[in-house]
This record gives sequence, C-alpha cells and structure tokens, in this order.
Amino acid sequence: MRAGEPSDLWVFGYGSLMWRPGFPFVERGPGRLRGYHRSLCVLSHVHRGTPERPGLVLGLDRGGSCRGMAFRVAAAEVASTLAYLREREQVTAVYVERVLGVTLDDGRRIEAVTYLVDRRHPQYAGRLPETELVRLVRQGLGRSGANPDYVRHTHDQLVAMGIPDPMLARLALACAVPSP
Repeated sequence: MRAGEPSDLWVFGYGSLMWRPGFPFVERGPGRLRGYHRSLCVLSHVHRGTPERPGLVLGLDRGGSCRGMAFRVAAAEVASTLAYLREREQVTAVYVERVLGVTLDDGRRIEAVTYLVDRRHPQYAGRLPETELVRLVRQGLGRSGANPDYVRHTHDQLVAMGIPDPMLARLALACAVPSP
C-alpha cells in the first residue's frame, strides 16, 4: 500500500455491536481489550430508554480486560462505517471514541476503534446494586427496543463465544421473570 491510501479499519464490539454491528465487514473474530471491562454503567436515554425512564446499557469502564468481537471493515467502507458508528454510539456523547490495541484470539494484535464510557457524563451510572440494575433494565424501552432484549441478546452472544458473565446471566434471568 502506498502512503496516503485508505486502509481497512477494525472495530471492537463488547455489547450490541457483537450481535448487531449494523455495518458491512470482511472479517470478524473474538479478541481481548486490556485496561477496560464490560459494565452495565450507562443510563440509556435513547436506544433502550428515555430521559424520563432510562434503561441501562453496557460501557467499557476502566480496569481489567474485556473479551468481545472485532470486525474488519474494508477501506472503501471506512468513512460510512465511522459515520454510522458515531451516529449510533455518540448520540448523547456518553461514549468517547478511541483507537486501542486488541489481541485477537488467533494471536494477531490490531488497533481497533472502540467506545469507552465517559465517567464525567451525567448518564454514567457507575456501579449499581443488582436490584437497581434489574429495575432499570425492566423499565427501559427506547428507539432500539426493549432493554431486557438487549441484555438477553448480549448474554446469548457471550455464551455462544464461551465468555462467562455471571452478572449478565443473573440479569437476563431476572428480567425474563415478571416482577412481583
């Protein structure tokens, strides 16, 4: 490739991007991002809730590591993919776009666009008690659908990838059972 020519782009997904990327890709594979962990720490005011009745979605928060899915986007699709991701992920600016190193399960080390939670944003919920997680997820309904569906689909994807997440497992089960 000559200098200045566009190149492919990698995108790292840890939540709904794993099971509903919404953009064309030429390759995908599981990988690990170090320094951040998957956390239900974002109050959703658009996709899975409203400002009056927020839902709760995942963010990448500081510390630990996160297994997820990396997608390689062809150079010709990079601009439209980034525009799509920015519209989807930064609708309320609760996420910060970063390019970070990810190690794919096949051993390759890549640089991937990912979205980290902004702890200073008013929608950052931090660590919540499990009863509050259940309450927020059960009430959440937004542009992209019901919050319990988001939790179940994400949990199902993690199970399919062999990634244990006991909290999401408990939450998926709790949200499948009608509230008392």
